[in-house]
Amino acid sequence: MSNPRTALGRYGEEVAARRLTEAGLTVLERNWRCREGELDIVALEGDVLAVCEVKTRHETGFQQPCEAVSRAKAERLRRLAERWLDERWPVHRARLHGAPARIPRHQPGGCPAPGPVQGGPAARGPVPPPTGGVRIDLIAVIGRRRGAALVEHLRGVV
Repeated sequence: MSNPRTALGRYGEEVAARRLTEAGLTVLERNWRCREGELDIVALEGDVLAVCEVKTRHETGFQQPCEAVSRAKAERLRRLAERWLDERWPVHRARLHGAPARIPRHQPGGCPAPGPVQGGPAARGPVPPPTGGVRIDLIAVIGRRRGAALVEHLRGVV
């Protein structure tokens, strides 16, 4: 039997991804993990990379989704966003512009292997961020007893 919290979280992430797509964002990756943690959704809005933390709650809960992001969590999201950029951005940038992608080799856990990798990000030097920059968003999803979930996309709040 699955954990009700896990099921609620999956539901919220599914609703959030759908809403982002409907709003014109391109979802690049979902549930990216490494040893340091997880990014729920990484999306592109024009030339801005949006790293999205999804927080889902029941409408009868005592805590609002926004209250669940502490300073420590915000700092971890920033570190994870930098790590994702180092590992994944060259691949996505190449795909977006039709160039062949060089994918760095990985070690278990989803993190890039240590040291320069032939053709990997470290071998090419620092990875430039997307031209529009990077922001960390919060997607607040409130599951209701009846009707569709309430979704609020808070841009750049983390």
